[in-house]
Amino acid sequence: MTVRLTTAQALVRFLIAQYSERDGTERRLIPGVWGIFGHGNVAGLGQALLQAARTGTPEHGELPYYLARNEQGMVHAAAAFAKMRDRLQTFACTASTGPGSTNMVTGAALATANRLPVLLLPSDMFATRYPDPVLQQLEDTRGGDVTVNDTLRPVSKFFDRITRPEQLIPAALAAMRVLTDPVETGAVTLCLPQDVQAEAYDWPEDFFRHRVWRVGRPVPEPPALARAARILRGARSPLIVAGGGVVYSGATGQLRAFAEATGIPVADTHAGKGALPWDHPCAVGGLGSTGTTAANTLAAGADVVLGIGTRYSDFTTASHTVFAEPGVTFVNLNVARLDAAKHSAEMLLADARLGIEALHGALEGWQVGDAYRARARTLAADWRRAADECRAPGPGPLPAQTEILGALNEIVDDRDVVINAAGSMPGDLQMLWRARDPKAYHVEYAYSCMGYEVAAGVGTRMADPSREVFVLVGDGSYLMMSQEIVTMVAEGLKVIIVLVQNHGFASIGALSESLGSQRFGTAYRYRSAETGLLDGGVLPVDLAANAASLGADVIRADGVTGFRDAITRARANERTTVVHVEVDLFAPGPPGSGWWDVPVSEVSELDSTREAREKYTAAKAAQRHYL
Repeated sequence: MTVRLTTAQALVRFLIAQYSERDGTERRLIPGVWGIFGHGNVAGLGQALLQAARTGTPEHGELPYYLARNEQGMVHAAAAFAKMRDRLQTFACTASTGPGSTNMVTGAALATANRLPVLLLPSDMFATRYPDPVLQQLEDTRGGDVTVNDTLRPVSKFFDRITRPEQLIPAALAAMRVLTDPVETGAVTLCLPQDVQAEAYDWPEDFFRHRVWRVGRPVPEPPALARAARILRGARSPLIVAGGGVVYSGATGQLRAFAEATGIPVADTHAGKGALPWDHPCAVGGLGSTGTTAANTLAAGADVVLGIGTRYSDFTTASHTVFAEPGVTFVNLNVARLDAAKHSAEMLLADARLGIEALHGALEGWQVGDAYRARARTLAADWRRAADECRAPGPGPLPAQTEILGALNEIVDDRDVVINAAGSMPGDLQMLWRARDPKAYHVEYAYSCMGYEVAAGVGTRMADPSREVFVLVGDGSYLMMSQEIVTMVAEGLKVIIVLVQNHGFASIGALSESLGSQRFGTAYRYRSAETGLLDGGVLPVDLAANAASLGADVIRADGVTGFRDAITRARANERTTVVHVEVDLFAPGPPGSGWWDVPVSEVSELDSTREAREKYTAAKAAQRHYL
């Protein structure tokens, strides 16, 4: 039996019928579509979505459509939704031909870097090529089959171009396979030429059947488990690094039981923060370039590192300097061989939950020594006192960013979600934020994409309306992408946006200064007639007024006391609310104990650069391959 539909109509009906399943629970894999219509998709996918909404039946259902204000933003919203749903659900995103579709490239890169599933449906040029070149078409002299959508190839885990209707059948099935693969997932791109979208075909009805994509839990291989357990049993000063895989696997309870049974201290990455409550006796905080002194001190002396669900980014390893023990050995529990093999590790390929449970059984009766356990707890307590000092109100006329974060952390509930991605906040948050819930800390730091935050607030709130969502954004990221405030308002999504105004790029400014570049080009200032540089007076930019113009309620907070009051009022409000607060651009951050490899000019006429190069050379001497 066949049914005659356009390619776009067939794709919509197919997506409606796709489900994921893990641990016996089924859920719609693609519960909706984000989009901005233009030529290329308005009469294809646009018509198909309208038809499904107007004529949907219990048998075929509908695919809800959500209007974004920026194509990059809608991909960020989909990625944030997938992150909150443990990668078991995501959205499709459709954009018009040309610039609309290429606007999704950054969002696709973020999704793939973070291993988050997102389905991209960019419109493409005519497959027939009759009207070539159409509006917004790139004419490439190297070949007629090249379009701007090829920019999505390197940032997609799967890419295909549907030039005939029947090609959709294998392509759509392959796309679902990748979206539901915890190892290979990321951005999945199906390019849809605008004429093919509207072309009819007789589709086999079985293509549209209820289809369940099962997300399994790979079990550890017994010999690999035995080798890992043997290494851990021989450890004197082991350390666990908990990454995002612990959270996505739902293994936080297993991690807690394992840490309590063995006494091994647990450090975390950005994606793993909250996997173990911050005040648990085994918790030592964030690790690496912006890690706590407790975690980094233990890492420096660790003889065995058990990485669970982590990809070991350069921030996690402090650019290969944080693990300083000459004979340090790694045991990596990961579902992805790519990550399990890093640092010449003993690989334990398995689901995090089942792998932790297996290790727990294999190490029954074994614990770290009392002296090491006591040292880890002392270091954690020392750091918490240092963090308290950073979070406390200071003497300056403007509060430091750390004071604002400390005040917010004291006000939020354990299940409230804090979102951030770029600038100085991720570092401050990794060191200072205290999370008890594995979904309460939502910091995108694989791609660290400025502009992610506001759009992510949309996806996060949609994923779990029961949680209060706090978007933390500096003026730099806000000016990159604030448009999705309009989407929040249109969809009735209550999100609290904390807009920290410091009139510049605090993070890059501080980094520039430390590298001898004197904060060049990092402040929002008038161009000075005297110097010719952007170091004049502060620009008269009113971001609070801008947020109000986008439809949000706005509260201007004055100082830490005013900020506390503003957050209380925002929590009581039922609408999207922006809390605007001025902070000191030059206020110091938390005391660092890690290094980040950012090369400094080897030769220079500037004294500041030469001095920074000497420090860089000295720090780089500690860098090593883990072999």
